[in-house]
Amino acid sequence: MDNPILKFIIDILSAPAILVGLVSLIGLVALRKPASEVIKGTVKTIMGFLVLGAGADFVVKALQPFGALFEIGFNLRGVVPNNEAIVAQALGTLGQQTALIMAFGMVVNILLARFTRFKYIFLTGHHTLYMACMIAAILFAGGMRGVALVLVGSLILGLAMVLFPALAQPTMRKITGTDEIGFGHFSTVGYWLSAQVGKLVGKGSKSTEEMNFPKSLNFMRDTSVAISITMAVIYFVVTLVALINNPTKLVEITGAQNWVVFALLKALSFAGGVYIILAGVRLVLGEIVPAFKGIAEKLVPNAKPALDCPVVYPYAPNAVIIGFLSSFAGGLVGMLILIALRATVILPGVVPHFFCGATAGVFGNATGGRRGAVLGAFAQGLLLTFLPVFLMPTLGDLGFANTTFSDADFGVLGILLGKIMALFH
Repeated sequence: MDNPILKFIIDILSAPAILVGLVSLIGLVALRKPASEVIKGTVKTIMGFLVLGAGADFVVKALQPFGALFEIGFNLRGVVPNNEAIVAQALGTLGQQTALIMAFGMVVNILLARFTRFKYIFLTGHHTLYMACMIAAILFAGGMRGVALVLVGSLILGLAMVLFPALAQPTMRKITGTDEIGFGHFSTVGYWLSAQVGKLVGKGSKSTEEMNFPKSLNFMRDTSVAISITMAVIYFVVTLVALINNPTKLVEITGAQNWVVFALLKALSFAGGVYIILAGVRLVLGEIVPAFKGIAEKLVPNAKPALDCPVVYPYAPNAVIIGFLSSFAGGLVGMLILIALRATVILPGVVPHFFCGATAGVFGNATGGRRGAVLGAFAQGLLLTFLPVFLMPTLGDLGFANTTFSDADFGVLGILLGKIMALFH
């Protein structure tokens, strides 16, 4: 991107910590808090998001080798959906359009929150960037250019930033026990599906948080310990299969480290990352909700901050790991179906299946307990597998990349937008 001003704008708007810190600052000033409280609240909000981001990075780094080990162990090749990878490729040619759609889309979001019943301010900056980029790519592939592309793209993005949180809100009220927090993560259709499955199958099912452990297994009540042991077993199995199938490639991944030690450390790193995420969420919620009341009172009456998916993790930590495993299982089943159909093979990306699967587990648990968490997240995992197959043809030249957008809302909105653009050809 050649324009330094546009680059500065996109850097600010796509950094969740800065974006939410600014919102906290505006809210506290609107409440006429003393300067000391404004500074403290703003700094703690930014710090909370940085802690959350550090935990997410920790989880991603712990999971990255898993995908490679899985491919080596089971001799699989295919497309791995990854938002970051596809956006990095797209910004080279569509950077300016993406930045403008993102900036004006946020303005549309605020206007819609101010003048309609959809009182959500979408604060997940990086997802706003990804969605702006996908919209730009599809409109560009459909032949739209210039001011029309930016104007139409901004309106679509602004609508998405209020409609998807509105879809999630009934279940968010069940999860949080309050109506003060909105949900802002563009895989909401998958979470909504998980909640609906929970309603269908969960009658009489106890919550994932009411696990009854024998006394000898009481240590498993500790979420960090349970996650560590579960991930250690999974990592050991996949690493062992990779060792048997291709020891040379395994060494390329593990380096000089013994494979058992490697698997154990990655599993514990994953659990540590989840622990950090939960701590970051609690810190952010303690600051952003009170500060947001200032914005709600002054600028957008009754507005709710729509926050990233880890915001729900502290409400059902057991559902987080159950949802991840069930979603990944759904991804595996979907992959086998695609292989049987001789379609484009979508490999289950461990990172999207963790973040989206964990969230789907919490949503499914809220409406259907343990059965809802398992089957709801499984259904969401199938959705993450099949939507990218139909999305890829709508992305023009980007559709031929070896990756694509991973989360459900990108698939749903992208496919719909692609069909509409095809009508004008």
